[in-house]
Amino acid sequence: MSRTTPCKAVVISTSNEPGRVYRRCGCRDPDRRHLGARCPKLADEDHGTWYCAVDFPAGGKRNTVRRGGFPDEDSARAALRMMVDGNTHGFDGDPHQTVAAYLRDWLAEKELVLKPTTFVRYRDYVRNDLIPALGGIRLDELKHRHIRGFVRRQRKAGRGKVTLNRCLATLSSALTDAVKQRRLRFNPTRPTMLPRPQAPERMVWTAEETVRFLNHSHQADPFMADLCEVIIGTGMRRGEVLGLHWEDVHFDDHVLYVRHTLSAVDNSRLVLTAPKTRASKNWIAISPRVAAALR
Repeated sequence: MSRTTPCKAVVISTSNEPGRVYRRCGCRDPDRRHLGARCPKLADEDHGTWYCAVDFPAGGKRNTVRRGGFPDEDSARAALRMMVDGNTHGFDGDPHQTVAAYLRDWLAEKELVLKPTTFVRYRDYVRNDLIPALGGIRLDELKHRHIRGFVRRQRKAGRGKVTLNRCLATLSSALTDAVKQRRLRFNPTRPTMLPRPQAPERMVWTAEETVRFLNHSHQADPFMADLCEVIIGTGMRRGEVLGLHWEDVHFDDHVLYVRHTLSAVDNSRLVLTAPKTRASKNWIAISPRVAAALR
């Protein structure tokens, strides 16, 4: 049986912090056994990859946790600190997880709880903007400067402030969940880089303008005119009117109840969901004119 002389190169590094970092490779001896620290090629600093290991007590026994595949000692030591912090403070970070991998996992979880329309908006921002720009960065290495750079590039490319704010809000929501799950210590999207745009002042029609519009609608398209009558006469959103069920309309009591909203997902699939806000789910009085349009 062949034996290999142990290598004299120092591959294990220790410091005042608990645990250890070291280099390992996949080389084997003629009997197909891993050489481990005995590999003579480890004398070459470019051979192998870096690992970290730390011993945690578990029920009176030693429980060694290892992580590997790091390109250099600094990366392995940073992962070691994360492991120690995780055991001490409850953090549960993965030193190999990229922003792209985390966002994909986050989307899969959100698909179970979000309204379809909200999920599609999040999905599109993640796929089309966030992963291409930030996906290759390790999640625990994502910094405020990375996101500032993303914002600068987007603004330089002519991206609108409203759209960019929504994209950043999606990223902030994902990273807030990472903090809650103790995968991150803080949310690197904070402080906010773009002030929230002020909503434009709404133009309100006068009574005369409204009457003129409805008269024209009845001449041009009577079916759509009835929809406009209900929207204008109740203040409901278009999707809320389209989502009305007959059991929610009480003609004798001159009221209706807003229970659903009809939305298009990906501009193709129609879905009934809850109204946009909690306050929208309410009773609304209807005039004889609105009742006639509904009939």
